[in-house]
Amino acid sequence: MKLAALLLCCFCAARGQSSCAAQPPFATLEVPHVAGHPALSLDPAAPPWKSAARTTIVADCSRTVEYPELRTDVRAFWTDTDLYVLFRCPYKELNLFLPAMPGGPRVKLWDRDVVEIFLGDDWENIRRYREFEIAPTGDWIDLAIDLDQPKNDLKWRSGWQTSARIDEKEKAWYAAARVPLSAVSRKPVRSGTRWRANLYRIEGLGPDSQRHFLCWQPTCVQNRDPNHVPEHFGALVFTK
Repeated sequence: MKLAALLLCCFCAARGQSSCAAQPPFATLEVPHVAGHPALSLDPAAPPWKSAARTTIVADCSRTVEYPELRTDVRAFWTDTDLYVLFRCPYKELNLFLPAMPGGPRVKLWDRDVVEIFLGDDWENIRRYREFEIAPTGDWIDLAIDLDQPKNDLKWRSGWQTSARIDEKEKAWYAAARVPLSAVSRKPVRSGTRWRANLYRIEGLGPDSQRHFLCWQPTCVQNRDPNHVPEHFGALVFTK
């Protein structure tokens, strides 16, 4: 996505859109604990989601621009073994890989509409973290990221569960994930545990210069990939 970031920055400069400035305190989401092992549901009205933490993704990753028509609702909670996340994404038109690829990861999923979760437990080496992506079609990919390595290990799998659906009448699509805590951290997760995190949505038709790159915690960088900016991640806090 390095070329995409460069094109996007040039496009923004041409339109006179200013970059944002990432300054602490960064975004924080306190995620409540839920007992048991709830089924992964795409229904926001399902009982586990009612008490979940809620936030939104509405801001451009690199600029002082918000897209209220694309306001993406996010809910999250955790159990003793997993982190659950639900996205609701309003849309006008969808940009999809078709046909879908059920049963396995799809590389370069970020070249179409997608939501992403970046998670890391290492506050010392912040350049190592996990990336999780889901498309409206249910296509997915999970990645072990190490920015100090020339290539990522595409064979790594987290063991997560995903689900997605498109509601054409509502003009919204939903994506849900159940991420094993052990896929992100070898350390026990307790109340008060903090992970580094960011949430993203990539949306729109056409070249990357015309698509929307939205971040929960805006990364505010120019001339580089606007998503992989670990120094500007927010925080996920596990609570009970």
